[in-house]
Amino acid sequence: MDHRERELKFDVPVDWQLPDPSDLLPKRGSVSTADLELQAAYYDTAERHLFRSGLTLRRRRGGEDEGWHLKLPAGDARTEIQAPLGTRGLPAALRDATAGLRRGAPVVPIAEVTTHRQVTRLLAADGTPRLEFAVDDVTATASGEFATVRQWREVEIELLGGTEQQLQKAAAWLGRHGAKPSVSRSKLARALGASSGPERDRRTLAGALGRYLDEQFLVLVAGDVALRRSAGGLLDDATVHGTRVATRRYRSALRVFDDVFEADRAAALEAELGWYGELLGAVRDVHVLRDHLDQQLAEVPDELVLGPVAARIHARLAADEAAAARALATAMKGKRYHALLDELTAWRTDLPARDGRRKAGAALGYLQRAERTVRKRWAAVPDGRGRDAALHRVRKAAKRARYVAELTEPTVGKVARRVAKDAQRTQKVLGARQDQVVAADFLRRAAVAAHADGESTFTYGLLYERNVTEH
Repeated sequence: MDHRERELKFDVPVDWQLPDPSDLLPKRGSVSTADLELQAAYYDTAERHLFRSGLTLRRRRGGEDEGWHLKLPAGDARTEIQAPLGTRGLPAALRDATAGLRRGAPVVPIAEVTTHRQVTRLLAADGTPRLEFAVDDVTATASGEFATVRQWREVEIELLGGTEQQLQKAAAWLGRHGAKPSVSRSKLARALGASSGPERDRRTLAGALGRYLDEQFLVLVAGDVALRRSAGGLLDDATVHGTRVATRRYRSALRVFDDVFEADRAAALEAELGWYGELLGAVRDVHVLRDHLDQQLAEVPDELVLGPVAARIHARLAADEAAAARALATAMKGKRYHALLDELTAWRTDLPARDGRRKAGAALGYLQRAERTVRKRWAAVPDGRGRDAALHRVRKAAKRARYVAELTEPTVGKVARRVAKDAQRTQKVLGARQDQVVAADFLRRAAVAAHADGESTFTYGLLYERNVTEH
């Protein structure tokens, strides 16, 4: 079972008590309270692969959701994958889901955490929960050669059925009553006396780049788990697409800001991300082509659809998708992919920047260079032979400019938003054209196969002509 968890964590003194939250109640709402005793054992590999990837894995007793919990980053929130307690060993579903991030290594206990929790829920008029305050008295023991014991009190606000606005209002209310945003992202991080992610200085160019690359790293991590969980079935298109985009964003930053990083390492990492992106792209491209052809075929009058056109198209695409999915799954079990994860983790831990003192405002020059590249490629597009390939190069440059604009927007502001808007428009127009180019080639091959089997090729011809003449 999956659960999206949106919560905020605060540090408070050991004698701090939750004030009366009546001012935060919805109209005709009510309050419920409970006391809980929670026992959690946290697991990871000896090298803490999961922790360094931003994940936590625990086995907890007590509370409504006791069991195994794997928590993954999901933007401002986290995705929690749950499994029942069962036996003491790691459940097969979680073992398979974390196989890549663990690099195949076994998990061992790394910390024990005992929590006395005072729960206060704010309920709507119909009794459904909106927000939950949890005041936790925590005792944590980290495993290792020298066990360490830490104790603290903290407060968590979790969004249950409420809105983000209500969550932020509750956070401000806590701040007025002496609570301070936590310096630690999780109980495990505090138990270990370590941080699962680096602190980046937004005022520097290297810091801004590091934050952007860290975001892509966490998307890749979540994508790894999601792809492994869907192995053996159809791969979720949103997961494939999101993971592929993260590889592109990461590569764009490495290429455009090429003089910020150690050249050899940046070039090697970009190449490996390109390799992984191509594997993802082989799956994603089938999804895009299927949607494109389904839409076009639905617009053809029934009397002009001669033969099992849809069935043949789907069968060929299903075979292509299965082959691409197998190639991706095989690669994700291999040493090359594990080495890529190791290098990505190393970049998150210790960014190999040449100069960490340059100001973030220097990003404007890189954005302008990316925009100039788009214009130059447009100018170089020929009218005849080679036009489609040249336009595809324009599209790739536009994507790169868009990603750089995303990266620089917090610093550059209006200029970055304008570049992103222009690049997105170019990307959309040329993306539609590229879809037609790919579809036309596929339809030509499908028609040849249909002809060889004695079937009519009339409908394939209609679709082929549409894709050729429209671009």
